Amino acid sequence: MLTLAPDIEVLVRFGRALADPIRCRILLALREASAHPADLADALKISRTRLSNHLACLRDCGLVVAVPVGRRTRYELADERLGHALDDLRTAVVAVEADRTCSDADEKDCC
Repeated sequence: MLTLAPDIEVLVRFGRALADPIRCRILLALREASAHPADLADALKISRTRLSNHLACLRDCGLVVAVPVGRRTRYELADERLGHALDDLRTAVVAVEADRTCSDADEKDCC
């Protein structure tokens, strides 16, 4: 059971990061490989300004880091375990979704 404030704060930050589909796409892209912002923006088909705002949020959450490479900056996951956590979370949610036992889930918008 999570009782320590730092544990809860970490999960809140992670949840905030995952609350936006673009940030999820960024995290999944960085799970595959580090990337420069221009390349990420092109791959995700979003403006560089919009990407910059999302990268700032992910940096503030402690999930990505900016690595200077010459005159450019490359982004990567702050820890390789985050990639594994994203994979585990994604597969767990898919498994739960496939095994919904609540017969009223669609009607009540729950589960």
